[in-house]
Amino acid sequence: MASSFQDASALVAEARRLYGQMFGEEAPQVAVCAPGRVNLIGEHTDYNQGFVLPMALPLVTVVVGSRTSGQDVTIATATGDADEPHRVNFSLCSDGSTLAPGLPSWANYVKGVIQHYRASPVPGFRAVIASSVPLGGGLSSSASLEVAFYTFLQQLKPDDGDKVSKALACQKAEHTHAGVPCGIMDQFVSVLGRESHALLIDCRSLEATPIPLTDPGLVILITNSNVKHSLTGSEYPARRRQCEEAASILGKDSLRDATMKNLEDAKDRLDDVTYRRARHVIEEIERTVQAAEALKRGAYEEFGKLMVESHDSLRDLYEVSCRELDELVSAAMEVEGVFGSRMTGGGFGGCTVTLLQANAIDRMILHLQERYRGTPTFYVTTPSEGARVLSLS
Repeated sequence: MASSFQDASALVAEARRLYGQMFGEEAPQVAVCAPGRVNLIGEHTDYNQGFVLPMALPLVTVVVGSRTSGQDVTIATATGDADEPHRVNFSLCSDGSTLAPGLPSWANYVKGVIQHYRASPVPGFRAVIASSVPLGGGLSSSASLEVAFYTFLQQLKPDDGDKVSKALACQKAEHTHAGVPCGIMDQFVSVLGRESHALLIDCRSLEATPIPLTDPGLVILITNSNVKHSLTGSEYPARRRQCEEAASILGKDSLRDATMKNLEDAKDRLDDVTYRRARHVIEEIERTVQAAEALKRGAYEEFGKLMVESHDSLRDLYEVSCRELDELVSAAMEVEGVFGSRMTGGGFGGCTVTLLQANAIDRMILHLQERYRGTPTFYVTTPSEGARVLSLS
């Protein structure tokens, strides 16, 4: 029923095979991985310094490779876009000059990580990437790649930074080299994810509170609509600008500090679109805090209700949903045993996340296959560990 996904050891084997094909008999010295993530609630709140509640996934990006003697870099991917080269070569500059973004676009994430790595100069290396995180699915394949590569570089030349500094460096890589002004959530949970826990992340203080998610009668289902989105278009930066404009009009550093009363008092000074964007963020921050408390208490009905409210707000106020995501959420809520469902990720396609009773999973998947007009992919998931070094033996 649900799609199975390759675990890290299978991906390491795949990457090692490709490494052998490309570089001959020499075996790679290092293997690492970093997970994608699903956000349970708290969407488009991270760049507004609010709260988010993601968990790391068993879907991971693996990097295997070795340090080389020169300053040349060769990277290949087993899972890149079919329209782009799967191999890239470039040289590292000993004078610290900038690695310019270019094509293939997937390599820009790696170049950004090298640029912002906290121990320079970075040595030359050969590496192969393999991933089970779907590209463009809203499960943060980009942060998974960034964090995996940072973890790889740490094995070649250790840095002196802590885990939060690592997440911040990877976020900066996405800003400067991928052109996406993302918040900190994706990189943070990819670095600091904990098995059997979601993380309530305060995106202002960068403190994380582990929220246990261990009930064996509970399942988290991710449904990939298989509609691709691109966050480098105008929509994501536009939403961020609208939020900053609203905060400025309200006299706040960010919407984290704003209340609904502040917003209503200033309504006549905001255009309708900016008002609706700000309302989503202010209410979503509050919803996320409430949801974390509900999860702690095992109040799954309450948590599910907040998930649906979040989706409705993303659809109507923030306008980042789409027909396919709305269809999947609506169909999910028709199934007995489902607590809640919502779109997850940046929007405009990608995935939904659904909290449901474990005994409802088969009828849930069957119902979505019957009701959804596309061809969905399903992942039954549990909260997993963050970035880590893997064995090559």
